[in-house]
This record gives sequence, C-alpha cells and structure tokens, in this order.
Amino acid sequence: MKPAFSAPASDTALPVTPPPVPAGLHDVLCLADFEPKARRRLPRPIYGYIAGAAEDNQSRDDNRRAFEEYGFTTRVLVDVSQRSQAVELWGERFSSPFGIAPMGINALSTYRGDVVLARAAQQAGIASIMSGSSLIPLETVAAAAPRTWFQAYLPGDLARIEALVDRVARAGYRTLVLTVDIPVSANRENNVRTGFTTPLRPGLRLAWDGLTRPRWLAGTFARTLLRHGMPHFENSFATRGAPILSANVMRDFSARDHLSWRHLEQIRRQWQGRLVVKGILSVADAVAARERGVDGVILSNHGGRQLDGAVSPMRVLGPVVDAVGDLPVMIDSGFRRGSDVLKALALGARMVFVGRPFNYAAAVAGEAGVAHAIGLLRAEVDRNLAMLGVDSCAGLSRECLISKTR
Repeated sequence: MKPAFSAPASDTALPVTPPPVPAGLHDVLCLADFEPKARRRLPRPIYGYIAGAAEDNQSRDDNRRAFEEYGFTTRVLVDVSQRSQAVELWGERFSSPFGIAPMGINALSTYRGDVVLARAAQQAGIASIMSGSSLIPLETVAAAAPRTWFQAYLPGDLARIEALVDRVARAGYRTLVLTVDIPVSANRENNVRTGFTTPLRPGLRLAWDGLTRPRWLAGTFARTLLRHGMPHFENSFATRGAPILSANVMRDFSARDHLSWRHLEQIRRQWQGRLVVKGILSVADAVAARERGVDGVILSNHGGRQLDGAVSPMRVLGPVVDAVGDLPVMIDSGFRRGSDVLKALALGARMVFVGRPFNYAAAVAGEAGVAHAIGLLRAEVDRNLAMLGVDSCAGLSRECLISKTR
C-alpha cells in the first residue's frame, strides 16, 4: 500500500531528546496534565469556554472514543536507531507531523496568547494556525512568526470576504484556512452555565471570578490592558471588531447560512497562496473542495463545538483519503497522545492539529508551557514509532492498525 507520507529527502534527524522541563512543570507528564492546572488558574467563564462543547458533548467525547477502536500491530527486530518524525507538506519541511490548531480568544487566557502559540510552534519547527476569532492583529503574529497559517471565518457578504482575504495577503500569510462548519452559531449551553459571553459582560460574578484568580488578573488581563489597551476582536473582518469586555456592544457574527461553494470559488480566484478548507466531514465535500482547486482539507468537527452528534473525523478519514487522491488530508478534534497522531497518519492523514491542550499549556506557563507540551507530544511520537518498528512517518500505513470493532 502506498505510504501516507513522503519523508524529506534531506532529513537525517536523530531520535528526540526531550528539552529541560520548565520550573513548576515537573509533574506535567502528558498533555492531559495541563488541564487541571489551567482550570485552577483561569476564571471560570474562560476555562468553561475552552473546555466546553455543544449541547451534551456527544461529539467531543466521541472524538476520544474513536481512537480506542484501533489497535497497533508492531514489527520487531527492526533497526530504528535513525528514526525521524519529520514530514514534508507542499515542499515545506516540518519537524513533527502535528501542529497547533486555531483557537479563538486565547489572548484572554494567556498574555499575548496568539503570539505565544505561533512563536513556540515556529521555534519547534511545527505548523501553527492563528484563529480569525483572535484578539491580536494578524499582522502582529505574522511579524513574530512568519510561517504561521491564518484561519478565517467567512464574513456574510462577498465585499467583506474580499477585503479580509486582501488583508491576510498583505500581511504575508502563505496559507489561508477557511473554516466552513459554522452556518449558524452553535448551542453551547456550557457557555451560559459558566457565564461566558462575547463580549464578556461586566458584573459581580465576572469580577469575583477575576479577583479569585490573581495570577491571571495581574499576569494576563491587567498586563494586557496596561500595555495594549482593551482587547478587541481584530481579525474577523478587514476592520477591527467588538471589544472583549463591554456592557452594551454586540459582537458581529454575520449570518453565514447563505454561504455556498461559489464563495469558495471566488476566494480561490482571489487568493494566490495555499488554500485549505477546514470543517469537512464527508467524502462528497472533500471531493467538491478538491474539484474547486483547494490545496488541502482539514477533517474536523470543531472539537465537538458545533453540531453535537457529528461524527468523529477519525471515522471518515480513511474513506476521504481514498477518494481525493494526492490532495493532502489533515485532521483535528480530540488528539491528546502521540499514539492518536500515529493512528491518524497510518490512515492517511498528512498532518494532525491539536487544540485545547496547547491552550491550557500556554495558560499555565506561557511560551515555556507550550514548548514543554510540544516536547511531550514529540517524545511520544518518537517513542511509539520505535515500538511500532517504523523509522519514519513514511513507514506508516493501514497495515499498522487493526480495527477492534470488526
């Protein structure tokens, strides 16, 4: 069977040596260990926004169950002493087959969060996608980490779409990721229960949540206000959006229920860089995207944050890969372990994106926390490649997996 990857011809990377563990993180042994620390540090509404999903959390929880349905088959007595997890995508080399998924308003959970994530990713040589639902101008992030990709939520009319795409191009981004799975706002009851709104509404409950988290209040919110002023939604449109904290300003969500494939066709004509569509969960849509000239797709159910009950991307990965030929198929939603990453690669994914754990890592320890999270996941990928008897991602295929449900 054809391997899912072509390893970089010049790659001679040796097995991973974990970087020194930052102070205060010696008890963080895996990505999951960041979450309880972040929960203690962040105000309740902000933690709830990150952790929560839609309605009954069925899709969020199924994202994890999907990995349990595959088991590895291993090969022994294979020389894996020169193994490498580096991969190549569109002729660009990445040191690991995973990257940082786009996450909105992370500058509210971490001081200069968008810059922190992008810079840590670039330092580690992995991919990173900046969210359009972010609080730092996209130009600032592009200057700090030029290899970052930009993810856009399409505005509701063609003129504003064109203006936003022009702005992204002027900033120097080479990869534009269009998220297409939000025709309407999701039913996130969790946000209501934790008191999260956009913008956040001042009140006694919000004030108490901040005062009882003094490290966050001083290190993130007050520091941001003093140095940069009130954060705004900076990148939903070509112009500045609503402030993150306001008693009466409403955020413009711009109805997107009329958007169609013709809007994607228009963007493809306008955008000269790499174009990726994120939020696909069917073979038919993946094929339709390929026919319209996109450079890649990301299978995603938005981390379970949109349609509750939507299928895990892992369950459609194999059929989509088979249907679209050489078009790069990437994936996110629910990835927490190196074994998760390798299962997706074996099914044909070209890149895996991880979201919430990197947000938690940044909230706990800033750029050092993100670097530690990258190192933990990288070490798991390296170790598991060795135990599988595979010396590179190019050696992974469906022969490495057995479905436990058959």
